[in-house]
Amino acid sequence: MSELFVLIHGSWHGGWAWQSVIRQLEARGRRAYAPTLPGHGPDVERAGITHRDCVDSVIAYIRERDLRDVMLVGHSFGGSVIQKVVEHVPERIKRLIFMDAFVLNDNRCVLDTDNVPADFIVLLNQLAAASADNTMLVPWEIWRDHFIQDASEADARAIWQRLSPEPNQVNTDILDLKRFYALETPKSYIVCRQDRALPAGTFHPRMSGRRERFKLVEMDGSHEVMFTRPAEVADSLLEASSDGH
Repeated sequence: MSELFVLIHGSWHGGWAWQSVIRQLEARGRRAYAPTLPGHGPDVERAGITHRDCVDSVIAYIRERDLRDVMLVGHSFGGSVIQKVVEHVPERIKRLIFMDAFVLNDNRCVLDTDNVPADFIVLLNQLAAASADNTMLVPWEIWRDHFIQDASEADARAIWQRLSPEPNQVNTDILDLKRFYALETPKSYIVCRQDRALPAGTFHPRMSGRRERFKLVEMDGSHEVMFTRPAEVADSLLEASSDGH
């Protein structure tokens, strides 16, 4: 049976962000799904959305479709989601694949100085506090220079205009991850060599190294490789899904 991927998006995105990667995976004979997390995507209620809401939605998505032997992929913020999802449905998850993704320590949140520079935390929290519904959107200049510098300016702006404000509570909820760190589910980590979203070394080796055993896959590209290098992402996912640590 060919691999089955469930792709979890990061901040400001929706399942739509994976469309080109899904086409590439399907062209290689694989199945792939990309749900949109609650409070994400266009024209949805964002106020009061919690990290648990995001986790529960993915668990329900997998159970409702009776998906098994899942390669569960998390990009960026999505890494923190798949950490919690696997705690609840470990029997359905064949491997976790983190793609320049957050791997949180126990009893921490996404916007913690363990993970994100203090000045960026302050900026995002200020943007959320200034909103009517505790949401924030990455500023254009930061997006262009740090997240998607390998796209043309026109393409980068077109994608930025599709992004949606992020419910900030999902980033500040403290996560109990003791069960995650007790599980033996195989794990892979895909590193994008030109990722500037966080300081060099943050995703790898700092976050990737929070698990003692994992398969490392490296590829070129920025943080937003699902837009700029979808074929290479598909190939990296297939490499990451193969037997290893």
